[in-house]
Amino acid sequence: MKIDIYNTAKQRLETIDIEITEENSTWFDDCVDSDSVMRITDFEEGLLIEQCNYDYPIWLYDISRDDIGHNRQRAQELLPIYRENQP
Repeated sequence: MKIDIYNTAKQRLETIDIEITEENSTWFDDCVDSDSVMRITDFEEGLLIEQCNYDYPIWLYDISRDDIGHNRQRAQELLPIYRENQP
């Protein structure tokens, strides 16, 4: 399936082709608020983080679900780092 994501390395939107499965993704059912992480997905040596809102999933390089222990809180903590580096 094709989805639009925000590529943090290139600082732009891109369309990628990805199959989101139980093998490459972790879902979190309870959305506390719109900024809560809803799903994390391993993709091409990086991590897609999708929140419970209409923002694009964010693609971070050189990190995986294993690196953060498949943990929602640790994924959530990566988002401010990404936002601080925005132009």
